[in-house]
Amino acid sequence: MKWRIPAGIEIVHEAQTHLHSASTFFPAICFARVLLKPSKIVLAQTSSVLGDVGKNVARHVELCQRAIGEKADAIIFPELSLSGYTVRDLNFDLALNLGVGARVGAHHAGAQHAVLGPLLELSKQITIICGAVEEDERGAVYNSALLIENGEVRHTHRKVYPPTYGMFEEGRYFRSGVEAVGFDSTRLGRIGLLVCEDLWHPALPYVEALDDAQLIIAIAASPTRLDTGEAAQATKEPENYTINREHHAAYARLFSIFVVFVNRVGVEDGVNFWGGSEVVAPSGETIARAKFFEEDFVVCQIDPEQVRQSRQLSRHFLDDSPLLSRHLIEKLMERK
Repeated sequence: MKWRIPAGIEIVHEAQTHLHSASTFFPAICFARVLLKPSKIVLAQTSSVLGDVGKNVARHVELCQRAIGEKADAIIFPELSLSGYTVRDLNFDLALNLGVGARVGAHHAGAQHAVLGPLLELSKQITIICGAVEEDERGAVYNSALLIENGEVRHTHRKVYPPTYGMFEEGRYFRSGVEAVGFDSTRLGRIGLLVCEDLWHPALPYVEALDDAQLIIAIAASPTRLDTGEAAQATKEPENYTINREHHAAYARLFSIFVVFVNRVGVEDGVNFWGGSEVVAPSGETIARAKFFEEDFVVCQIDPEQVRQSRQLSRHFLDDSPLLSRHLIEKLMERK
């Protein structure tokens, strides 16, 4: 099946002249297939040692080994879990150039590359998703999510929206990524990655879901609001969690997907992180949740049939028209 062109809308594309009709140009959404794999995942809600990649890797190794003991398929750590969050001017010193030494057996050009070795080795047994400062071939640095699998870094997502407002100053130290895609994981199936603030921009999970991601994983370092921090610790659910959970449930329902959110905890440079990592099913129901303000290790089963059932119950995402969205945005841009 093809994405349908709504009645009354003319789609013009440079390649269209080579085709019999406009509708044949556009790719298909895989309506019938469940692209996820049944899996057991671990939410590793941790703190980090600011600026000490070696110690953080050692902690990752410990938890990966525990997850392997649980027969988990994947383990997920928070944003910038390998470096700590408030890196500021340490960003260049902590950056990993994944073009060198990013697979088992590769030549490692220095300690910052070699430090990934234990995780690369463990990834032969379990898929590892973690956060790191990443350097590209030009020397620019990004706040990135890494998927490490089968002895190599298989995928990176560079945070598209590093915030620089209020208490945030990421834009001073990190470049913005420019992609959000679905991709295939050997153990999990078709998934997407996002980093914290990215989840506050609906276009990114929407595009990944259109790219057939049926599990979107967002790693985060979400701080407690300064005006509610003390009160939040005395209540059952911090205000931050209530707000973020509404987003997670909305995306899960609207796109008929799983949403996994892994947040950090601890206090770093005077900033308190609230935790509350969770897994939200396509129904919008939270099926697993970590503690607030404490480290936690949460195991959850992902059942791909829930995606199929959700889309059979309500086909709104299957009926969604990316062509209409593009048309409306193009018309909007013409008016601006």
